[in-house]
Amino acid sequence: MRTSTKARLQKDDAYPEISKISSRIFSFTVEEQMSVQEKKVALDKIITGQGSLLVAFSGGVDSTLLAARARKLLGKRSHCVLLDSPVVPRAEIRQAKKVAEDLDLNLDIITVPLLKHEIFCNNPKDRCYHCKKILAGFLKKRAAELGLADIADGTNISDLREHRPGLTASTEEGILHPFIDTGITKKDIRNIAREYRLPVWQKPSAACLASRIPYGDAITMDNLRKIEEAEAYLAGQGFSQVRVRLHGTIARIEIPGEDMGKVMDIRTEVATKLKSIGFSYVTLDLEGYRSGSMDEVL
Repeated sequence: MRTSTKARLQKDDAYPEISKISSRIFSFTVEEQMSVQEKKVALDKIITGQGSLLVAFSGGVDSTLLAARARKLLGKRSHCVLLDSPVVPRAEIRQAKKVAEDLDLNLDIITVPLLKHEIFCNNPKDRCYHCKKILAGFLKKRAAELGLADIADGTNISDLREHRPGLTASTEEGILHPFIDTGITKKDIRNIAREYRLPVWQKPSAACLASRIPYGDAITMDNLRKIEEAEAYLAGQGFSQVRVRLHGTIARIEIPGEDMGKVMDIRTEVATKLKSIGFSYVTLDLEGYRSGSMDEVL
């Protein structure tokens, strides 16, 4: 079971780029093949079958569900690792620690010096591939130190519809994707997490701060700081799903359509604050929030 995702992808010869992943994977959907209950049983079977497991943990709903099931089924033979780097907002680190404490998860936080890697900072179109390769090294080292058999992450079927070169890298490194192997979608994850009363079942999706910077533009500590501070400010104004995309000195704000009236009501305050952070111009994207909007140019 531990190599099923990798074996399937290699068999289809469709793994050099996630956007070209085979129709066999895309066709594996909840509605057509398995009920949510059947998927829950299959997920637990995969986790139990590993014997021991290290979970790549972020505190989001995906990794939290996986970590919670591993803790339930494997006990002390499960462990979580949160990889901390400048692309992870400080608020996310604090929330992840709180979730781990509330669910009694064994958690290590390991610092990763991503900005020391030139290929990552150059921000190529396959940035996520190189990033996941770097991160995998830290996960594998910790798993070996703890004597854990396998490493798994929370990538799910819904992720396959987006540009995900990082999935290629993590699979090459032997990291498991139990939600993919069981056909579990993002919607399934939220429903299962709610059933299990996990506190993060409604938590908005998050992504690393580097995803706010156009491919080819350098990733710097200063750019990441400005993005993080701007998004933290907007979150404090009550916008739960927000992205501040950086285009040179321009901030492009993405929020759901239903929140646009609210941000327009405070547009002067928002512009003043973001300019004080270091942006020269502040704009509102009329298409609204959408995951991976920087990939639209690919």
